Amino acid sequence: MSRVAYVNGVYRPHREATVHVEDRGFQFADGVYEVWSVFDGRMADFDGHMTRLHRSLNELRIDIPMTRDALTRVLKETIRRNRVRNGIVYLQVTRGTARRDHPFPAPGTPPSVVVTSKSIPFNRSQAQAAKGVAVVTHPDIRWGRCDIKTVGLLPNVLAKQAARDKGAYEAWMVDEMGLVTEGSSTNAWIVDKDGKLRTRDTQANILRGITRAAIMDLVRTEGIELDERPFSVDEAKQAKEAFFTAAGAFVMPAISIDGVKIGDGKPGPIATKLRERYLEAARRDAV
Repeated sequence: MSRVAYVNGVYRPHREATVHVEDRGFQFADGVYEVWSVFDGRMADFDGHMTRLHRSLNELRIDIPMTRDALTRVLKETIRRNRVRNGIVYLQVTRGTARRDHPFPAPGTPPSVVVTSKSIPFNRSQAQAAKGVAVVTHPDIRWGRCDIKTVGLLPNVLAKQAARDKGAYEAWMVDEMGLVTEGSSTNAWIVDKDGKLRTRDTQANILRGITRAAIMDLVRTEGIELDERPFSVDEAKQAKEAFFTAAGAFVMPAISIDGVKIGDGKPGPIATKLRERYLEAARRDAV
C-alpha cells in the first residue's frame, strides 16, 4: 500500500508530498514537531504531546495552524489512510513560506503543516528491550533552548550517527561539567549504585519528554524512590541499571555505556517493570 501524507490541507501520495523551496522549515529549521506512538490505530499520551506542541509554537511565536479538534481529525485521518495499527504519527509545523530573509515574514503568513504516519513492527522493539542495547556518550553542542521541540536537530543527528558508527543504539549527550543531559532523541535514566532512580530535572536544558512524564507518574504509583538530579558519566557507568525513554523507544534498557557493562549486563528489574507498566497504560489510554 502506498503511504499518504497530509500537506497544507491536502492528502497526497507520499512520493508527491512536497513543500515550497522557501518554506522556512527547509531554509531555517524554523519550525516544531511532535511524534505520537500509535497502538491499535490510536495515539498514546495524546494530551501531553498536544500541550507541548502548543507550548513550542508559543515560545517561537508561530501561529497555531488550526483548532485542536481539527488537528486531531487530521492526525487520525492520516493514521487511518496509512492503515497504521502500531507505529507513529509525525507532525511538523513551520512558520510558513516566504521570501528568504531572517526576520519573521509578514503577519498573516500561514504556517505549513505536514503529517505523516508509518507502521513500526512492535515485536522489533520488544526484542531489543528484552536483550538491552548499547549507549555511547557524545559532547552536547546544542543551543540553549532544548526545551522547545524544534526541527533544528543537526547536533542530535551527529550524535545519533556517532552512536551508529560505534554499533550503539543511542548517544547520551554530556555537558561541559561531565554530566549527562539527555539522549539524542530520548531522556536518560539510571538506577544509581545506591539503588535510587535518577533522571535530570527539566529546569536544565533538556526536552520535557512526554514519555518521561508518563514514566514519572508510574514511578509514583509503584512507590519507587526518584531523585531528579544530574548524574555524571562515571555515575552512569557504575549504576545498577540504565535506560532511556521516548515515544518510539518507550522504555529501553541500556546494558552498556561506552563499552562498559552496566550492572550484570542485562536489562534490570526496574526498567523492565516500567516498560511493562507503561505499555499497559499507553494502550489503555490511547485515543
